[in-house]
Amino acid sequence: MAIEFKLPEMGENIYEGTIVRLLVKVGETVAKDQNVLEIETGKASVELPTPVGGKILSINVKEGEKAKVGQTVMTFDSNVAAPIAAPQKEEPKPAPTPASVAAQAATAPAAPVPKPVTASPPSQPIVVAQSTGTVPASPSTRQFAREVGIDVTQVPGSGPGGRVSTDDVKAFARAASAGLVRGAAKPVVPTLPDFARWGETEREAMNNIRIATSEHMSLAWTTIPHVTIHDSADITELENLRAQYKTKSDALGIKLTLTAFLIKIVASALKQHPKINASLDLPNKQVVYKKFINVGVAVDTDRGLLVPVVRDADKKNVLQIAQELNRIGERAKARKISPDEMQGGTFTVTNIGGIGGKYFMPIINWPEVAILGVGRGSIEAVNINGFFHPRQMLPLSLSFDHRIIDGADGARFIRWMVDAIQNPAMLAVEG
Repeated sequence: MAIEFKLPEMGENIYEGTIVRLLVKVGETVAKDQNVLEIETGKASVELPTPVGGKILSINVKEGEKAKVGQTVMTFDSNVAAPIAAPQKEEPKPAPTPASVAAQAATAPAAPVPKPVTASPPSQPIVVAQSTGTVPASPSTRQFAREVGIDVTQVPGSGPGGRVSTDDVKAFARAASAGLVRGAAKPVVPTLPDFARWGETEREAMNNIRIATSEHMSLAWTTIPHVTIHDSADITELENLRAQYKTKSDALGIKLTLTAFLIKIVASALKQHPKINASLDLPNKQVVYKKFINVGVAVDTDRGLLVPVVRDADKKNVLQIAQELNRIGERAKARKISPDEMQGGTFTVTNIGGIGGKYFMPIINWPEVAILGVGRGSIEAVNINGFFHPRQMLPLSLSFDHRIIDGADGARFIRWMVDAIQNPAMLAVEG
């Protein structure tokens, strides 16, 4: 009896994925629940098991192809006796941990790349009538509209005879970003010039991770008013403390990094500043304060940027956080990270110090309202009691959503962090 194996649902609003690897061949006999293919959806790769056992009659997809939910990917002859399923290869066990290591967090359902939220209009929205002809506008105004992705025929003109000005285009773009435009078509994506006119080119298809990152960053940048505050912290004593615990962490098989200390300090700072551990629900005109602290950590992989999450960071000590960072970092780079491990973050840390660069403007990871960027530290001369001393200074950049976080709130948060970095005993007293 031939049975079709159709691609199952893999998360809310996930309708397709890319076949990364086929784990079986036509004619092979497999057991029920044996993994038969690896598929990449959004920002994660997962291996899918077959719901039945039997002989594989056909494989209807190829590596590198996209497959949609509900599509038949394989057919089986269930009359052929299936072997006893071989145990799936397990992930390497994490290194021994202190007795106080917290239990793993409960699995959260996979979530899609979020869609833009629409703000409740404070005034009458702009209703766009579909234009059937041209509109009066100068060539420079039309060019500006193309550059910002606005269809000039949808812009109400304020000049004589409905003539559209550059200011009209700017006002329309601001209204569209705030969700105040009704009936508008999707933004116009400018067409690239023919680069082949000037030389040889090569095209490469974007992978799912790059597509998801592009969509998510566009959403965050166009909907969140970003403000970035820069500061620096003296990490000389913190690095001395890290060196003191290196022998112990090495014995436990844990790589104790500066990022582990920073995540612990971030978690403590979020407890002191709950507004920065929140999300903004504009349609309902509410602020969602989270009673949990999950810190996302940007990881650079060969497929693009991934942000796995350290759950309950405020309840873990630095060694536990370091161990968790080791685990999720290795899984992300080995393409084993699951969607569950990248959901539920309340704040994100992105550290480019290992590559280079000092201060920068990190883009907020929506629906969070703030993100900390960490640059490369350097030795600088610092005036202490009238004398200059060589100290190791760490550049920090905090981007925050100005709709919910005022400049003073952001400044207080980053200063609390700087004080805790320079005086780690604060964590025991105030954290």
